[in-house]
Formats: sequence, structure tokens, C-alpha cells
Amino acid sequence: MAIQVPGKRYGKRLQHSKVFGHGATAKKSGYSDLLITPLVDMFIIIVLFLIANFSATGEVLNMTKDIELPEAVNVQEVEMHPVVMVSGAQILVSGTVIGRVEDFTKDEYLNIPALEEKLRDMKKQYEDLHSMAQDSANSFKGDINIQAHKDVEYSIIKRVMFSCATAGYNNINFAVMTAGGGDAVKEASAKATP
Repeated sequence: MAIQVPGKRYGKRLQHSKVFGHGATAKKSGYSDLLITPLVDMFIIIVLFLIANFSATGEVLNMTKDIELPEAVNVQEVEMHPVVMVSGAQILVSGTVIGRVEDFTKDEYLNIPALEEKLRDMKKQYEDLHSMAQDSANSFKGDINIQAHKDVEYSIIKRVMFSCATAGYNNINFAVMTAGGGDAVKEASAKATP
């Protein structure tokens, strides 16, 4: 039997513990197990979720509760162009409020000067951007989408169309909902005939 230093003695149960006893003096391992399989499964689920919810083209039209689109049968897919939104209360261009509809019903003029000015600014920005990039393939074509509530008066739509044409946007498309056989309703555009 070995000679022990006098002092406090622990019971047999605690002699071999790491805290009180002198038993477990082995070094701690610096390596800990990491469960890779659940981690990989979690990342796969996140990637699939992001792929399912990602839209490469972006939102073409912002659907609001103020605008209920009319229905049409002969339609084409909506393309990415500037959007003029005409609700029952106001007119917006790319999210910027141009004015209230009731103010435009009182005027006798055929154009809407604030709308023309905003569209001309947008056209100038587009042309300046593409000229600085020396991109002659994507020249200005004058395409625009009009997203109007189905109960807006024709005189307002006529004024909006005239203002768009005066500003240089001659290819006018109307955003509509597809009508016909089937429950699926999707956004589409109907080409305006001059």
C-alpha cells in the first residue's frame, strides 16, 4: 500500500471522480463529434425552399386590393415594362403617386402633365443608362403596361393613354386577368390597338 499525504479523505465513491478525487487524470480530448447528417438535411431543405420561392424575373405587376383587373380571352404573357396603375382613387407610375382620379375628371384637357413629365424622365434615364453602357441592342422601344381598375371611366383611361403616347410610350399593354375555361387565373396583357 502506498503512503498517502495526511489531509481530507473522500469516500470510495468520490475517490475516482474528476472533481474530488485523484482518479481521472487523463487529458480531455479536443475533438467532439458533430452530427453532419442532420446538418446537411437542414441545408438541403433551406436550399429547396429558397429555390421554390425565388423568382428570376421578379414581380411584373404589383397586385393591390384597390385594383380589380378586367377579364379578357385573347391575351399574352406580361413582360417587364414600366407600369401605370389607375385605381378608383389615384394614378401611380412605378409606385410614385401622380394625382387623384377625381381631379383629372374635372379637367377638360386630354393629357395629364404630371404623368407625361414622369414618363419622359423615365425614358431619359433609360436612354442615358443604355448610352453610357454603349448598349445599342436594347434601344428604347416605348413599351408600357397599364394596370387599371375595371370600373374606371373611359375618359381617364383615354387621358392616361394619350399622356403615355405623348411621352414616347407608344406600345401600350393593358394588364388583365385571363377569362375562360379553367379555374386558373393569371396575369396577362392585352395589346392596345391604335
